[in-house]
Amino acid sequence: MKRTFLTLALAGLTAALIGTPALAQKKYDSGATDKEILIGGISPYSGPASSYGAIGKAIDAYFKKVNAEGGVNGRQIKFISLDDGYNPARTVEQARKLVEQEEVLFVFQTLGTPPNTAIHKYMNQKKVPQLFVATGATLWGDPKNFPWTMGWQPNYQSEGKIYAQHILETKPNAKIGILMQNDDYGRDYLKGFLEGLGDKAKAMIVKQVTYEVTDPTVDSQMVELKGSGADTFFNITTPKFAAQAIKKAAEIGWKPTHYLNSVSNAAGTVMVAAGAEAGVGVISAFYLKDPTDPQWANSKEYKDWLAFMQKYHPQGDLKDNFNVYGYTVAQTLIEVLKKAGDTLTRENVMKQAANLDMTLPMLLPGVNIKTAPDDFFPIEREQLARWDGKTWVLFGKVLGR
Repeated sequence: MKRTFLTLALAGLTAALIGTPALAQKKYDSGATDKEILIGGISPYSGPASSYGAIGKAIDAYFKKVNAEGGVNGRQIKFISLDDGYNPARTVEQARKLVEQEEVLFVFQTLGTPPNTAIHKYMNQKKVPQLFVATGATLWGDPKNFPWTMGWQPNYQSEGKIYAQHILETKPNAKIGILMQNDDYGRDYLKGFLEGLGDKAKAMIVKQVTYEVTDPTVDSQMVELKGSGADTFFNITTPKFAAQAIKKAAEIGWKPTHYLNSVSNAAGTVMVAAGAEAGVGVISAFYLKDPTDPQWANSKEYKDWLAFMQKYHPQGDLKDNFNVYGYTVAQTLIEVLKKAGDTLTRENVMKQAANLDMTLPMLLPGVNIKTAPDDFFPIEREQLARWDGKTWVLFGKVLGR
């Protein structure tokens, strides 16, 4: 009788354990434990693209906020963010250190097209997620050949097409001059722009010049573009050179219709640095709410971001939309980790990242984050804006798909 009762009791307990999701077995890869999630990052905290270092610092601050509020599913985030100076050779060194020595669960928000290209094959061979990279190159949306790499921001080719379409609609006889960084980042923007212009590209583009990321300035290129007679300018540059180009155009009295790629439209580190009045009329594309835009000032979303900045990142520039970018991409990752639950494997992290459908507070209205196993481009919508000397003023419809 006692034995029968004991058998039934054990059977009941076993059934209860099996049927309780909370007691499901935890599963971890390197970099994850009951108490911690170890994440790697690589940013240019020094060098010619150091303005972008603001993104890594904002991400780190957001993780501090998450940790202070209890972490993710009870786990604290440890973020090891290393400097590569925007030098691909150093990116390779830092990626190896994060994967092989630190044994992070994944690498998050590595910045720049050349740096990410340098570690693209390595990360996929190691089967370590190269997640939400901070570059819009089309390379990052190829799940068939590179299933461990995913983008985040709108891709450069799509944005290039948006500018081309706007030129065709508003200035069909434009004489276009192009300044571009001489690498895959520059070529990606150019490819989309040329596709957008279609068979009119050859006739409309009167001058195309490049610069190297190691160049001290782009002053001579700007003089050359003015001399070409171009009345429309597509500026494919990173922040340091974007500010130089805007400033130089004003100095030499060249006043083309100026299109600036979105990766360099920060109000503080680019527009104000160039001289706020120098860039009046510049057009760019946005998917995030710009912190200098007064229409957001009284919104809950902006006030929450402001409170975050004041408490966790007081040294950050409130005019710099790289701090909005870091805040928003970190929120995207936190959602992935929440969805991953107690199965903190690299495979499951990628699975959850490839099944997102969400909006976030500092995305523009009409812009969302959506992925699928065959769609590794989370954000695909943008809206044009024009610099008025103080802030970016949005106009037109949200474009993209």
